[in-house]
Order: sequence, then C-alpha cells, then structure tokens
Amino acid sequence: MILYDYFRSSAAYRVRIAIGLKGLVVERRPVHLLHGEQRDPDYRAKSPLAIVPTLELDDGRLITQSLAIIDYLDALQADPPLLPSDPVLAAQARAAALTIACEIHPLANLRVLEALQGEFGAKENQIAEWRRRWISEGLKAVEQLIAPAPFAFGAAPSLADICLVPQVYNARRFDVPLDSCPRILAADAACALLPAFLAAHPQAQPDA
Repeated sequence: MILYDYFRSSAAYRVRIAIGLKGLVVERRPVHLLHGEQRDPDYRAKSPLAIVPTLELDDGRLITQSLAIIDYLDALQADPPLLPSDPVLAAQARAAALTIACEIHPLANLRVLEALQGEFGAKENQIAEWRRRWISEGLKAVEQLIAPAPFAFGAAPSLADICLVPQVYNARRFDVPLDSCPRILAADAACALLPAFLAAHPQAQPDA
C-alpha cells in the first residue's frame, strides 16, 4: 500500500497514527501542499478534490478521505480495534471524531484559507482569527464529549484520539488557548506516551 501524505496535514496525521497502531507497513509518498503538488494532474487523477491523504492499495484501487481510510485499516487488521466494544461508547467516539473531522477541520483547511485570502480579500490577521475561532469553538465542544480514562473513551486509544491529537497539534501551532480543555489535554498526554503517536508526529516525518 502507498499513502500519499503531507507531514502537516492533520487528516494525513490521523491516518499515520492508525497505521502505527495497527502495526502496518505502508509506503509513504509526500505531496507538498504549499508547493501545489496536490494539483498535479497525475495526483489529481487519484484524488479528485486534490487533497491528502489518499491510500493506494496493492491492486491499484484508491481510498480517499482520512476516516474512510482508517475504517478500511480497521477492517483489514482487527487488532487493536479502533472503537470501544460497547455500542454506545463506539457511537460517542465516532461523534467526537466527526466533530473534529467535519466541524473543525474543514473551516481551517488550506483550501478554505486560500479562498478567504485570494477571493474574498481577507488579511492575514483576519485569517488567523478565523482559524483560531473555529478551532477553539470546536475543541470546547469536544471537551464536553470525552471522558479520558486515560484516553478519550477508555483504557485504549480510539478513533476519537486519532482525530483529537492532530487537532491539538494544530491548536498549539496556531496559538489557540487550551487551558479550558483539561480533558483534551489529559487524553493528548496519554497518547503522547505511545510509539504510534510519536512516530506519526509531523516533525518526525522525512518531509518535515
């Protein structure tokens, strides 16, 4: 399998964590978003929206969207599971993950920020404030959804943690205060002790 990836993409970061937790060996091919490599016709043929990550299977079939890729990896390699066995906890973990992936991430996505600046004339300070606003508001909601013990939904990392850690990385990178999110900080600290999370960190990637 080949993962088309960018070291700072939080969506790709999620997939790298899942790959590490599953103990899978996947070839990684960087797609540098700031250099516009995602718009190369050859890559766009793999990812019509020109985004990362994309997973190319050994038979050439393609899977886009981080949560779809993670779902595939979870089905491919059942151990360790990425959702709690309790159906309610599993649904709650999905809800926390989707809050991050669908409610926070798209509003601070590079494509959106480029459009705000290039098409609508937003200034740098306005873009920074836009990004901080939606990350802060979203994480405050996630804070109410999780109950670390020590991870977001129990004794093992789940899909919620896989999505949470990259978003916390982004929050710190863009100076979003996290003092009001002790549950998030506790789950993030628990994840930071695991090799899969350490290996997936943006600064641990060859293209960093």
